[in-house]
Amino acid sequence: MDTFEPLDTIDSIIPSQVEMEPIEPPPKLKGRQRFLHSLQRISSSTSLKGLSRKRAISNPYSSTSSRGSTISLLNIQSSQAGSSSSFARLVTGHQASTPTSSGGTPPMSLNGPLHPPIKPWMANVEDGMPGNTPTSHPGIQRFESDILEIDEGYFARQVAIPAVKPRTPNPNFDFWRDLPQELRLSVLSHLRPKELVRASVVSRLFYSMCFDGQLWTCFDASEFYTAIPAESLAKIVEAAGPFVKDLNLRGCVQVEHYNRADVVVKSCNNLINATLEGCRNFQRATLHVLLSSNQRLAHLNLTDLAAVNNGSCKIISKSCPQLESFNVSWCSHMDSRGLKLVIAGCPKLRDLRCGEVRGFSGAAGLEVATALFKTNNLERLVLSGCSDITDTTLQTMIHGTTDPETDILTNLPLTPPRKLRHLDLSRCGRISDTGLEALAHSVPFLQGLQLSSCALITDFSLSALVATTPYLTHLDLEEVTGLSNTFLSSHLAKSPCVGRLSHLTLSYCESIGNEGVLPLLRNATALRALDMDNTAITDLVLAEAALMVRTRASRPPLPPATSHTVSPRAVPTLHLVIFDCPHITWTGIREILSRNTSMLSLP
Repeated sequence: MDTFEPLDTIDSIIPSQVEMEPIEPPPKLKGRQRFLHSLQRISSSTSLKGLSRKRAISNPYSSTSSRGSTISLLNIQSSQAGSSSSFARLVTGHQASTPTSSGGTPPMSLNGPLHPPIKPWMANVEDGMPGNTPTSHPGIQRFESDILEIDEGYFARQVAIPAVKPRTPNPNFDFWRDLPQELRLSVLSHLRPKELVRASVVSRLFYSMCFDGQLWTCFDASEFYTAIPAESLAKIVEAAGPFVKDLNLRGCVQVEHYNRADVVVKSCNNLINATLEGCRNFQRATLHVLLSSNQRLAHLNLTDLAAVNNGSCKIISKSCPQLESFNVSWCSHMDSRGLKLVIAGCPKLRDLRCGEVRGFSGAAGLEVATALFKTNNLERLVLSGCSDITDTTLQTMIHGTTDPETDILTNLPLTPPRKLRHLDLSRCGRISDTGLEALAHSVPFLQGLQLSSCALITDFSLSALVATTPYLTHLDLEEVTGLSNTFLSSHLAKSPCVGRLSHLTLSYCESIGNEGVLPLLRNATALRALDMDNTAITDLVLAEAALMVRTRASRPPLPPATSHTVSPRAVPTLHLVIFDCPHITWTGIREILSRNTSMLSLP
């Protein structure tokens, strides 16, 4: 089969051995026949459906080289000798490189002259008339790659279907390696410290990421210090040191060695919260370097640290002006003079815990009390176990002096109220009603008061105190032997704080019985914990407590019982401690057990 490339003219593609018969033009029609013939062509054309479509944006004839179009013809070999030859026309929308030899006017449309995009169209030319759709012919060569999809006729818009290449998997694809560094750190941030250490042995990349400082901003070694070697702990702190803001080494005996502690101190320079509780062998020089290099410290816990002395407090007062919470309980090598330095040098101090600290008696104690009065910023003050605190010291803390100026009408001291919310005076055995009476009308925001083992306190000072503290929720009166039923029934049960009271401790108050506890249970509807071990209460108190729980229960109505219904779990709302109460019998205990097993449903 001979094939020929498309040429510029029609005569050049006709084989010389084939004799061509002249093609005569069809006779011209006139008059009525011409009109009917034009109507027949319009009615038989299927391309008029595309006239309502939008015109193509791009103009395929906008080239400046030519204004016409060309017709490329393919060679058709004759199947029989001497027969009339036929041609196949392939009309394309591409422009010719040279203009056509015959001039003419642009084609006309129904709306005016235009250059419509010419679609690929093939037809048989027989007897000089374009006719039917071409059938398969062995002499026609089709080029699949050059034929576009034909959409609804001659004037329709051309739609090219691009070839879709199948995606081949990337053999070098590494999901974890290609992730951004921020996303990888975000994923690793959900791991706990112990899991991060385990993941660090996967590869070098994991090792560098697991010990990235951004993952160790909060270093709490109290959760895993027993399962990690000292060298590993020091390496972690050294790697993440500049990023660590919260450091908790509570109970970490690994850092007691001088070299390991030195690594921790030199690495951590941006601490905000630091807890060194239990590091008993922490060197004093190392501690001082740590305090001096962290000027942004806001919370410092040095409980039971032998290295703390008054010199340490002096460094804190100069290097930590942002300090808000300071805990030096059970630090035996310091006294109240060190506390005075911290109170004077840290104006933002709000939480001071100095239990078991000496030096609150005499002139030194009065100086500390005066400093506390001048600041008036403390919200929590813990003085538990400071046995040398006297009534004079307590009065100076509240009023500034033992003899304050009073109002003529109310006979109350003319001093600004304190901001204290929690006050712990447990085991301060030298405090009596004289010192405690100074708290009345001076601590209106008090929420928690602990007076356990203060044997010199009686109903007189407590009655005046609870009447002026409407926000009181926690009251600890354990081993206050001077307490009576009158205080509970006539003062506490009628005080403005009885509706908020949630925790009450009356343990070892042997004079307390039913007369004082029953009225209190009827009024203290918010009570959640009540300790009454070693008291004189009876089974009536247990029955009243069970009734109070049932009265304030707020459970929605239960659904009808079915085989698939799961009963709601009971939530305890009152913790009652009644150890060593000689008047409690099994009758009261069975009453509590019976009430606990019954289901409550509100209408």
